[in-house]
Amino acid sequence: MTDKSVDPLTERREMPDTPRDPSRRQWLRGAAAAAGGALVAGAASRAAAQDYNAGQGSMMFMEGHAHAMAGRVTEPGGAPADDEVAYKEFDLTFDLTEHELIPQVRFPVFSFNGQVPGPVFRVRENDWVKVRATNNTEEMHTIHWHGLDVPYTMDGVPMVTQDPIHPGETFVYRFQARPAGTRFYHCHWSTPLHMMSALHGAFIVEADDDPIRAAFPYERDYVLMLEAFDVEFTRNHINAVLAGMKRVNSLMAAGELSPTTHGFFKTYGDFTAAIDAGWRPPYSRGNAEGVQPDPKFFAINGKCYPATEKIGIRKGEYIRVRLINGGFISHHMHLHGHQFWQVAEDGNPLPQSLRLNTISIHPGKTADIVIYGDNPGFWTFHDHDVRHVMNNGVYPGGMLTMLAYEDMVDPPYVPSIAINE
Repeated sequence: MTDKSVDPLTERREMPDTPRDPSRRQWLRGAAAAAGGALVAGAASRAAAQDYNAGQGSMMFMEGHAHAMAGRVTEPGGAPADDEVAYKEFDLTFDLTEHELIPQVRFPVFSFNGQVPGPVFRVRENDWVKVRATNNTEEMHTIHWHGLDVPYTMDGVPMVTQDPIHPGETFVYRFQARPAGTRFYHCHWSTPLHMMSALHGAFIVEADDDPIRAAFPYERDYVLMLEAFDVEFTRNHINAVLAGMKRVNSLMAAGELSPTTHGFFKTYGDFTAAIDAGWRPPYSRGNAEGVQPDPKFFAINGKCYPATEKIGIRKGEYIRVRLINGGFISHHMHLHGHQFWQVAEDGNPLPQSLRLNTISIHPGKTADIVIYGDNPGFWTFHDHDVRHVMNNGVYPGGMLTMLAYEDMVDPPYVPSIAINE
């Protein structure tokens, strides 16, 4: 049975019945045109037309016609069948969504289930999990289960463990949830763009005997996704992807789609032979666009200060905070007024907890901390790299929230909101 409830798939956010999917024209109107033919050609190269062959993962170039992918369900081998184990079943969709970071800053993103970040999974260790991932966009996608030990056919690396999920296609991931700890998932196709789209979400695997809860009897459990956004990079590249898909479709209709159009080759020898025949790879001199993401907005769970949610605590309470960095920039989270314990790294419990007030979370890393409510007040929790506590260069903003005691009576000072200091 598919679980569409808030728990265990989502935390603090309910999956929408109908994800927002504005038309492509909105993105094209709201952004500059894709820069140069090389960018469009690069998007077309990424937008390969492929077919999954009998679960073996071989790429079949389409010659002269397009395979209808809408409604197609791909179920690779490598994991038990439905009648062999009891699966917990979930649905995920890839959607094109307009997302608001803070008031008056909205931009198009590829998203999971129409939300940023994607929904939070919460399962028990060794549960068998089945995820139907349906692509509602015109871009290719995959899902990598970061930090989970899954069968290789479920690892979500395009052209290594699977062909990408085509528009309209559903790919079924099956795996056992292990090991326990703070894990996450993200798209592994066109990774820079999809990082800028926050195509990621938390995957929490609860242990039956949790040594962290035994040592620190926490009552509440928070998940903070740490994010960086270059809204112009994302807007322009989504336009390029949509233009590239149109080009691929027209080439398919004309029977002119080829490996060099894709930029995909069955072997390294095929790749070098194409170069010898005169094909220029997109990264070559004079052909590469040379544009890299340069984030100006930094967020926690898809929101920049002052739109970030506070972390609630009470005097005498332990809380657990799971920090996840799904991006490519390091963050250094500092909590005022408290010394916390780091209790896990990469989802794995530390043999001995560390007493800290600032913790560095590098790209692809997760860290779990426990905070004890022993100093009532309102306390800033923020990235100590001040460049990440700005909204488009204006301080304060970005990756900043507050640890707020909920049981204070008549506090001597109550915080207000600063937009420009």
